[in-house]
Amino acid sequence: MGKSDGSESHNLQKYGVPFYGAAWVPYSHVRSKLLSPEGINKDDNDGGDRNGSEDEASSAAARNYYVVLAGGGGEGRSGIPNAVVLSHFNFASNSLSDQPVAKLGTGSDLPYRMAVHPGGDGIICALQNSCRFFEWDEVKSAEVHKLGLKESEKVLSQLENVGQQLVLAFNSKGSILATGGEDGNLRVFKWPSMEVILNEAQAHASVKDLSFSPDGQFIVSLGNRGHGRVWDVTSSTVVASLAKEKDEIFVSCRFSPINDQNPVLYIAAITDKGGSIITWNTTSWNRTRSKQVVQEPVSSFNISSDGELLAIGTAQGDVSIINSTSLKVQTMVKKAHIGIVTALALSHDSRALVSASMDSSARVTLIEDKKQSGGLNLWIIMLIVLLSIAAAYFMNDKGIILT
Repeated sequence: MGKSDGSESHNLQKYGVPFYGAAWVPYSHVRSKLLSPEGINKDDNDGGDRNGSEDEASSAAARNYYVVLAGGGGEGRSGIPNAVVLSHFNFASNSLSDQPVAKLGTGSDLPYRMAVHPGGDGIICALQNSCRFFEWDEVKSAEVHKLGLKESEKVLSQLENVGQQLVLAFNSKGSILATGGEDGNLRVFKWPSMEVILNEAQAHASVKDLSFSPDGQFIVSLGNRGHGRVWDVTSSTVVASLAKEKDEIFVSCRFSPINDQNPVLYIAAITDKGGSIITWNTTSWNRTRSKQVVQEPVSSFNISSDGELLAIGTAQGDVSIINSTSLKVQTMVKKAHIGIVTALALSHDSRALVSASMDSSARVTLIEDKKQSGGLNLWIIMLIVLLSIAAAYFMNDKGIILT
């Protein structure tokens, strides 16, 4: 297991905003949308062409990694702003931009939760009493084009005056949006029409987390206390209950995003011994395994897009990257943040993990490529064996070794 004491500095930045949400920008999708037909036609006048623009977008996506963060000081006169912040990450130097690439203030409204549309449409933020939609923007100057943010003209009227939403989630295709309220109301909509699919006022006492199955057929909801629930999205009915054991407190849930016939459901839980991960069979909805992975209470949880890695943040500021099959900790960063880890997200290529905290910091942790290191070790072993055979043959040929 790799360990770090959190002493690196360039991959850790503070932006003056206590963060509650963090995600990677789906840059290739965003770039494709920004390169609209109107924009491409404009480039044509400058001697560009559509294929060239698409090639440029693909190349840009390969080298551009942005993280989007949301949070703030809330209402009042604390002097701490409420904002959505965009930062750039450079893999070559393992560094986050020391200043935000873009920072969009939200006035007195705290963006307490956030969901990034997987197809690049934009970002939805949960404010104190409603939800607001933000779109990506391209800030152009004479020297450089930068990714930016702007408030959308699209008004989410179905999410006006609904109280504080504690969780927002899109399905993998970005065609369905789900929200869970502090009041226990679970809402599911078609996106972008916002046609209501499900509206359950008493899903839980308070909805704490949501996760869609890879095919979008099911959504799992967790409440502040009690059992989890599995909902069939099409029929809008509960099809299973996920029971706790002993002193477990369910914190967060994620389906394995690999769309096979039997994806795994992971639930991160707090116990009297620390933090555990529980796995569930998604056909029988029976738990299949439970393992303690950290010694501190879990505060945030997520899974990689390939389903191979899990990430856990703790109330003490630690971050752990875990193999989803063995449930063994692959990398741990002690005191990655001074405060509680409020949000985690793995990059789309599983090369890095962004974590955020109420201490106003964002951090990117590079992920060791076990496959590459494993392959390298195998080649070294093979080389040693071959050298040993050659040395034995030479010594035998020279009569050094008696036969």
